Amino acid sequence: MSPQNRSAVITVIVGLVIGALVALAGSQGGATVGGIPVFALAVAAAFAVQVLVYIPSAIARTERFFDATGSATFVLVTLGVALLSPSLDARSLALAAMVIIWAARLGSFLFIRIHRSGSDDRFDEIKVNPLSFLRVWIMQGLWVSITAAAAWIAMATEPADRVSFDVFAGIGIAVWIIGMLFEIVADLQKNAFKADPANKGRFIRTGLWSRSRHPNYFGEILAWVGVAIVAAPVFDGWQWIGLLSPVFVILLLTRVSGIPLLEKKADKRWGGDADYEAYKTATPVLVPTLGRVEVAAR
Repeated sequence: MSPQNRSAVITVIVGLVIGALVALAGSQGGATVGGIPVFALAVAAAFAVQVLVYIPSAIARTERFFDATGSATFVLVTLGVALLSPSLDARSLALAAMVIIWAARLGSFLFIRIHRSGSDDRFDEIKVNPLSFLRVWIMQGLWVSITAAAAWIAMATEPADRVSFDVFAGIGIAVWIIGMLFEIVADLQKNAFKADPANKGRFIRTGLWSRSRHPNYFGEILAWVGVAIVAAPVFDGWQWIGLLSPVFVILLLTRVSGIPLLEKKADKRWGGDADYEAYKTATPVLVPTLGRVEVAAR
C-alpha cells in the first residue's frame, strides 16, 4: 500500500472512530427508537449518506455533488431527528429550523457556484484516487455530525428532560440571526463584486469586506454559536459534548480549511501589492472592525 493510500485509510478509520465516540457520548439520556439512541442513528445516517453518494461520484470521478451532499445531509438528518423524537417543543422546532435554513442557504449557494465553474480545483488530485476521495467524504460526514451535534442532541432529548423556552433560546436565536445576516450579505457582496468585469483580477475590500477579510466565516461561526446557546440548557452529563459544535467550527475555519487556505491563495496572488498589503494591515482577519471603512477597491 502506498503512503498516500495508507494515510487515507488511517484518516477514514480515525474519522469513523471519532464519529462513533461522539454518537456514544451525545446519546446519553436521549430518546431511543427500537432501543437505539436517536442521536446515534443521526450520526450513522450522516456518514451513510456520504458513502452512498461517494460510490457513484468515485466511479464518475466527479466532485460536483460533494458540497450539495453535505448540505443535504444537514437537512435530511435534522428532519429525521425531528420525526424520530418523541415530541417536539418550541426549542426543538427552533433548532431544526436554524439548522435547515442555514444548510439550505449554504447548499444552494455552493451548488450554483460549482455548476457555474464546472469543477472544484480542490479535488483535481484527490478524485483520481478512490481512497483519498473516500477520505474527504468520510471527513464530510464527521463535519456534519459534529457541527450539528448540539442541535441534534437537544432535539433528541427525552420530553421529561426538556427545558421550557427561556432567555438562552432568545439570545441564541438573536446571535444566529446576526450570523446569518453577516454570512448572506458577505456572500452577496462578493458575488456582485466578481460579476463586475471591471473587478477582474482585483480583491474585494468594500462593504463587510472592508471590516473583515472573512466576514462570511465570522457569520458562520456566530450562527453555530447561536445554535449551541439555544441547545445548551437541556444538556446533561456527556451530552455536553454538543458544545464541540461551535468549537469545531471555529477551529476548522480559522486553523484548517477555511481562512488559512484562502489567505495563502490571496498572498500568492496579490502578495507584494502595496494596496493588498495595506488592506491586510488595516483589516482584521475575522472579527469585524468598527473603525473607519476604506471603500477603495483593487
